[in-house]
Amino acid sequence: MAESYLTNQFLIAMPGMDDPNFAQTVTLVCDHSERGALGIVIPHVDTAEEAREIADRLRYPPRGHRSVGGGQAQFDYAPMPMGEMTKLSDDNTLITVMIETPKAVKNAAAIAAVPGIDCLLVGASDLSMELGIPGETGHPKVQAAVDKVVAACAKHGKWPGMGGAYTEELLKLYTDKGMKFMLSGNDLPMLTGAARAHQAKVRAFQK
Repeated sequence: MAESYLTNQFLIAMPGMDDPNFAQTVTLVCDHSERGALGIVIPHVDTAEEAREIADRLRYPPRGHRSVGGGQAQFDYAPMPMGEMTKLSDDNTLITVMIETPKAVKNAAAIAAVPGIDCLLVGASDLSMELGIPGETGHPKVQAAVDKVVAACAKHGKWPGMGGAYTEELLKLYTDKGMKFMLSGNDLPMLTGAARAHQAKVRAFQK
């Protein structure tokens, strides 16, 4: 049933809990969700209390207190009973919190235990900065953090994810450790890398 309705699937990221405009941003994110977003990523979540607030704001009753809007894009704006629509939306929306500090790693089990949170995503770049090893995303300290997050997710039935592991070696390392949701790159380096490669080909003809 859900698969026949759901369209226009995409992922949106929002500011962290420390943003002074967080509450207003949540409202905007909910608007985007009603326009078709089926994934929401919130950076810098350090505690279970913060995770609970996120779930409360982004899940419909009875799981949370998100306001109900009109028809939603992911259902092609089809007229649906409110209870059916909100349940389908909730069941098919991935809410991801980012683990990017030692404090968040320490609290990973408590964060993973929060109902309504689906995925804990290790932000390896920011975490490496916090750990005093900038950019060393394969460092044993980062690996130890990943192990804690994977274990926390396994215990509570959540998805462990990671960003910042972009080489083939690191992707294999962390996939073998149990990561299920890997951000294996992003558009800017892919575009610039392809542009530089093409530039090199053109310049080679000029020699």
